[in-house]
Amino acid sequence: MNSKRIIDIFVSLMGLFVFSPILLIITFFVYIRDFKSPLYKAERVGKEGNIFTMIKLRSMIHNADSISVESTANDDRRITGIGKIIRRYKLDEISQLWNVLIGDMSLVGPRPNTQNGVKTYSEYENKLLSVKPGITDFSSIIFSDEGAILEGSDDPDRDYDLLIRPWKSRFGVFYIMNSSLLLDLKIILITVVSIFSRKYGLLAISKLLIILNADENLVIISQRKRKLSDEIV
Repeated sequence: MNSKRIIDIFVSLMGLFVFSPILLIITFFVYIRDFKSPLYKAERVGKEGNIFTMIKLRSMIHNADSISVESTANDDRRITGIGKIIRRYKLDEISQLWNVLIGDMSLVGPRPNTQNGVKTYSEYENKLLSVKPGITDFSSIIFSDEGAILEGSDDPDRDYDLLIRPWKSRFGVFYIMNSSLLLDLKIILITVVSIFSRKYGLLAISKLLIILNADENLVIISQRKRKLSDEIV
């Protein structure tokens, strides 16, 4: 068992224990809204293309995935009132610590994609499947406002593929090429900082990318000072 896996197990266990009261309260409020399961089980593609079930707190109406839209904007009518709180504070990612504990995911790594999303991967993007997907990474911090980016879109999936996905893929591959235990610890720390201050989170990420000699375009995007529509790859 390598050091990354040891840290994954230790932190996920501690996280589930510490945040269990919050999880119980949120699941209660999700349940009493419509008396349906407060958990959403989403099939995702993991390392080497293996399919696993990712556990999330349900932030949308029951059977929301019956509507064939995979990308979610902030103004998506499927999001419930309690769901807005869950998404605002990323509470659905706490439940994913279970996936980390059982080995489907890691604390740090490219975010897992759907089967439909992976089917359209380029050869370059297939590199993302060489490691376990994670709860957080560069993109999770840089595009934490993904819902706001897609807000008002007539076709969220199209705009996601055009504006966000290319950069997410580049950041994911860059992480894989530079992965180390120290980098993971830095990303985890910056993730915590970004929860309280997005401004300082982005600043820390851009500085980290500079230290790692990232491409200038990645550094510029990480600062999020320009509209993504002006930075189409």
